[in-house]
Amino acid sequence: MTIRKRYTSEKKVEILREHLKNKIPVTEICSKYGITPAMFYRWEKELFEGAIETFSSSNSKKQNHSKSAREKKLEEKITKQQEVIGWLTEENLKLKKILGKLKWKLD
Repeated sequence: MTIRKRYTSEKKVEILREHLKNKIPVTEICSKYGITPAMFYRWEKELFEGAIETFSSSNSKKQNHSKSAREKKLEEKITKQQEVIGWLTEENLKLKKILGKLKWKLD
């Protein structure tokens, strides 16, 4: 009966790095750490899939960061416009009330 070894994420990266940086053959790595080539290639696939997500999210973070200053200015502008619209709406309602009272008195 074989005992399955469990490797931490850090150890998996270390094993994959050993192959990628030091050009040690997969068979040698697998023998050294007691893993199958299928396991090694699955880890490698997970690493590269994760790298795609990492680079994608870092690019979107950079875009979000550069937009944030512009977005803040636009949000401030919108807030000011909403305040003006609110004030104008209140004034309009006051004038309508006054006009309604005047019209009622004249009739």
